[in-house]
Amino acid sequence: MNKIVKILLILVGLAGAVLWFMLPDSDAPVSQATQNGALNAMFWITFILLGIAAAASLIFSIIHLFANPASIKKTIFVVVGFLLVVAIGYVLADGTDVSIPEMADRGIETSETTIKRIGAGINVFFILVIIAVGGMIWGAIRKATK
Repeated sequence: MNKIVKILLILVGLAGAVLWFMLPDSDAPVSQATQNGALNAMFWITFILLGIAAAASLIFSIIHLFANPASIKKTIFVVVGFLLVVAIGYVLADGTDVSIPEMADRGIETSETTIKRIGAGINVFFILVIIAVGGMIWGAIRKATK
């Protein structure tokens, strides 16, 4: 199986090298460059490899998760904790977290729910930063006291 994967990776690398030399010149018009078959093929190869990597990562993570019952419990605590942080962030968002006229000038939807979701995202980010910094400080204090 390992040899097959190595052979496939070599073939994909060779295909990428061939497609690289088929790319349009840097002085080509944008409309022509975006319609280039080599560029589109490189994007498709990238998407396929990214999909394979994401699927493999997800599959092996799930296999490892169900192999150990203690990890299932820990994962459930982490997911519930994250959902709790998202809920707190959404509750703390009041819909005035961003400038409505500035968003409208840029062509971004300015409904109240969109602005509340943006505010919730900002709040979740800051809550997670506070948790991360607090965890580092707590770890340093525990290490220093031992």
